[in-house]
Amino acid sequence: MSYAPLISKILLSFFISSTVLYRYGNWFRHRIFVTLTVLLAWFCSFLIIFALPLDVISTVYRQQNHTEILLKDNVTKVCCDEPWSNLPERVFINLWRTVYWSTQFLTWLIMPMMQSYIKAGDFTVKGKLKSALVDNAIYYGSYLLICGILLIYLALKPGIDLDWNKLKAIASSASNTWGLFLLVLLLGYSLVEAPRGFWHNSNASLKLTQYYFKAAKLSSDKAEAEETVDDVLESLQAISMIIRPGHYLHEPLETILQKVPVELKERMNRRQIPEDAPHDSPTEKTLVRLHRQTIKSLQVLQRTETQWNILLEKIFLTEDTLKNQVSRDRQFKHTFPRKRTWFTQYIFTSVVEWYWKCLIAPYCWKLIAIVTGIMSVCIVWSEVTFFSVSPPLSIFAVIVNAAKANYDYFMIEALSTFIILYLSFCAYSTVLKIKLLNLYYLAPHHQTNEHSLIFSGMMFSRLTPALCLNFLGLIHMDSHVIHSEINETSYTQIMGHMDVIGIISHGFNVYFPMAILVFCLATYFSLGSRFLSMLGFHQFVGDEEMTTDLVEEGRELIKREKRKRQRAEESFNRRKDFQERFPVNGRARPNMSNSEPGRPMQQLESSRIRDSYNLDTYNRTTYTSDEVDTRFPPVEDDIDQRFGASTGFGRNSSNLDTRFADGYQNDNRRVGVPPRGIFDDV
Repeated sequence: MSYAPLISKILLSFFISSTVLYRYGNWFRHRIFVTLTVLLAWFCSFLIIFALPLDVISTVYRQQNHTEILLKDNVTKVCCDEPWSNLPERVFINLWRTVYWSTQFLTWLIMPMMQSYIKAGDFTVKGKLKSALVDNAIYYGSYLLICGILLIYLALKPGIDLDWNKLKAIASSASNTWGLFLLVLLLGYSLVEAPRGFWHNSNASLKLTQYYFKAAKLSSDKAEAEETVDDVLESLQAISMIIRPGHYLHEPLETILQKVPVELKERMNRRQIPEDAPHDSPTEKTLVRLHRQTIKSLQVLQRTETQWNILLEKIFLTEDTLKNQVSRDRQFKHTFPRKRTWFTQYIFTSVVEWYWKCLIAPYCWKLIAIVTGIMSVCIVWSEVTFFSVSPPLSIFAVIVNAAKANYDYFMIEALSTFIILYLSFCAYSTVLKIKLLNLYYLAPHHQTNEHSLIFSGMMFSRLTPALCLNFLGLIHMDSHVIHSEINETSYTQIMGHMDVIGIISHGFNVYFPMAILVFCLATYFSLGSRFLSMLGFHQFVGDEEMTTDLVEEGRELIKREKRKRQRAEESFNRRKDFQERFPVNGRARPNMSNSEPGRPMQQLESSRIRDSYNLDTYNRTTYTSDEVDTRFPPVEDDIDQRFGASTGFGRNSSNLDTRFADGYQNDNRRVGVPPRGIFDDV
């Protein structure tokens, strides 16, 4: 008996959740309460995933240690070797009780209210809380309606006495049913799309075509987001002309204006108001609605800008890979030079990079696609047949039963961990890629907004319990699914069973996972994409004319973007050469005595003045080193360049329209440190 495995699982869960949150979130800009809440939700979800195999091993040990074998009319106790990770049953019961109900409290009460509070446009704590309650009224009302129907059903059913345990079972049944429904949708898509995506990654040409298609769609989304922001700025400008200092609504207006980046605010001030613009006196409700629109429009603009920059980097890298595949010197050459580090200079050199990206990586992607494809087939087969106990048809149940017979606890733990991790990867990777209502999107490099982070925490907390219950059914460790008398895992003891509700226990809970097969077939034949394309939502379908047109449009957009960067490259090189000829410290100045023969002194002086002006302009840029190319900031810094500090999105501001026209120029003007409390607008 040792607590080391459980402690290591806890530490591993915390490390993974904090690492993922650091990659997608921004600890220094987001509200502390939001960061801690999302971290707790992710930590509890990962802990359930990593600690459940230990509970399975302890349950198997109890089953084997108390097995009674009839031998010549005598009952003999058979004792097996105790696994080193075995712990008392009370440890797991206390662990699951704390973790499960914490996640349920977060996902159904705290995070929905927090999400609505953040996007509320009111200017007081009371107003924000009221808007959050109204925003969640339909959400909570539907959930309470389901629970009420279940309570009436049980109250009218004879022979059932409602007690606290049954009420907890009803609550967990409603939550797990919702999670199971969502899990079927996600797995039905990702069990097919994940292996297919890995296989497509081995084909750089096909991947580049898909990127062009995404670029065309994303360009339209970005243009629409910019138009929405322009409309909001126009409304803000019109109201700011009416509400002057001293007006009772001036302070709420300043709160809204603090959300606007500096460069957008300057562009708004330069805009001319049409003469026929309405001049009605705004009310507090008008400002509340405008505040909400400002928050949402800036979030959408940030998301599209982030996606666009990330997609550009992927396209340029894929184009470079295709060009270098026919290279004879076997040295990977980038179109745009990247920042030099010790890793790229001594380890991941151009030769190593060529062998990896052009020779080894395609075969690795194909191998991963084959392994994940086999795993997906096994999961779908086991989902369809796991209700068959004698004979067992679930592949994973057969393997676990064989490991039980040989007391191979290591095999049980390894298989359980691998299955849960793959199911989690398929479900969570779809959540990380989801773009719902053009608002929720998890972007790497610290560029995910608080609203999307809370949404992901809610989804993780609701998916994980249903995913783990489904896994226990696949390996025949849930007695109420296989209808056999076996020792229960501590996890199912805390989660409760759905036997209280006959409709769910005898039908939905067992046979609904079989719907995964239907969704998998629909995903394999791209039926969903074709249906959405027919409705006008453009999807990548290779044999459609619209897909070809969007690919060509995306290719032209990338060509224009590349020409912008190439002009910036040439401009940077000219400025760099000028700095080398005329250093800033003034110790190396042009020698007039060695001037070109026949060149008038006045013309030379005029040239010197022009060069001095250009040098002064150059010195105001951010080029600080010959080693570091700061013309194109890394993706993780793009949000700081695009949005002002007052938005809470970033630190600096830059020109919105001429981002790549003549290199990046940082505007170091600050508008103050953004508030980090949840009541920042109060």
